[in-house]
Amino acid sequence: MAAQKRDYYEILGVGKSAGPEELKKAYRKLAVQFHPDKNPGDKAAEERFKELSEAYEVLSTPEKRKMYDQFGHAAANMGGGGPYGGAGGFQGFDFGGGSINDIFGDIFGDIFGGGRGGAGGARRRSRAQSGADLQYELEVTFEEAAFGTEKVISIPRNSECKTCHGSGAKPGTSASKCGQCHGSGEMRFQQGFFSVSRTCNRCGGTGETISDPCTDCSGSGRNRKNIDLAIKIPAGIDTGQRLKLSGEGEPGLRGGPSGDLYVVIQVQDHPFFTREEADITCEVPISFPQAALGAEIDVPTLEGKAKLKIPAGMQSNKILRLKHKGIAKLGGYGRGDQLVRVLVETPQKLSAEQKELLRRFQELSDEKSHPLAKGFFDKMRGLFE
Repeated sequence: MAAQKRDYYEILGVGKSAGPEELKKAYRKLAVQFHPDKNPGDKAAEERFKELSEAYEVLSTPEKRKMYDQFGHAAANMGGGGPYGGAGGFQGFDFGGGSINDIFGDIFGDIFGGGRGGAGGARRRSRAQSGADLQYELEVTFEEAAFGTEKVISIPRNSECKTCHGSGAKPGTSASKCGQCHGSGEMRFQQGFFSVSRTCNRCGGTGETISDPCTDCSGSGRNRKNIDLAIKIPAGIDTGQRLKLSGEGEPGLRGGPSGDLYVVIQVQDHPFFTREEADITCEVPISFPQAALGAEIDVPTLEGKAKLKIPAGMQSNKILRLKHKGIAKLGGYGRGDQLVRVLVETPQKLSAEQKELLRRFQELSDEKSHPLAKGFFDKMRGLFE
C-alpha cells in the first residue's frame, strides 16, 4: 500500500486561509533549508524539497488550489478534463516555469549563475560586459574653484588593442567555438531532480576560445596606456564634488558600453580665506587708534586689493561685508560675499612716551567712552549686591 500523502497546508506549515504572500514566505524559508545544494547526498532532504515544491505549486495556483480544497489529493486523478491539463494531475507541474521559477529566481539566483532571465539571459550578460567606472582625484587652487578653469588630466586605462582590433586573436587567426560548452557559454549540471546551468569555466561565458592569442595584448584584446582628457572645472565647485565624464571609463568587453570617469575635486587651502558655500571669510588686524578713530584700509580679495572703510569705535571680531566679492554660485547666478572679521590688536612693547600717553588717555576717559564695560559692571553690581 502506498504511503498516504501529507496535507499540502501542513507541509508548508500554514493555515487554509493563508494568502499568496504568506505561502511564498513559508515556502522560501523551507526551500532554503532543504535545497539539495545545501544538503548534498541527503535523499531525505531531496524528497522533502520535492514535497515542498509540489505543495507550493498547487497552493500558489488559484485553479489548482480550488480543486485541492474541494477534493484533496483525489483531484490528481481527475483526468484531462480538469484544470491540471492531463491525467498526471498534480504530478504534471513544471519546475522550469511559472510561480516555482519566480521563487527560485528570488532564492537561488546565485546558485543558478545569474538569477532571473534564464540561461539565455545569462549568456547575453556574459558575452557583452560594461566597462568599469574610473575615479580620478584632481586638486585645484582656491581661485580655480572660485572662478572655474580648464585642466588636462592623464588617465591610465585600457583601450582596444590596435593589433588585433580587440579580438584577442593573433592577426590572421580568429577565435573558435569553445569545445567544452559548444559555443553556448554555459554548462548544465544535474542538481537533485532538476538541472541548473553555470558559466563555462573554459571560455568564461563567451562561447569562444583563442588558440593563437595576440602577442601585443596576450589575448585580452586590450592594452593599458595613458589617455589625455581636457575637462572643464565649473566656477563654484567645492571639495568632494564630482564631475562625471560619460563613456570615459574602461571600455566594455565584447561590444559592451564603456564605463564612466568620475573626477573628484580637492580644493587647496588659501592663506587668507576660508569658505562657507559661496561666501568667503578673512581676518584683518587693525590698530587700536584705527578702531577708535576709524580708518580706510586695504584688504585682500580674490581679485586683488580692495578698500575697506573702518567706522569709528570698531570693536574686535565685528564683521564687515564686501558685496559680491565671494565665490561664483555653482549652477546659479551671481557670487557670494566676502566677510571681513576685524581683529583689534592690543599694542605691545610700548615706549615710555606711548605709555604716558595711554595713562593720560585713561585719565581723560569716562563711562561714555566705554559703554560695554559700563553695562557689564552695572550688571555685575546688580547680581552681587
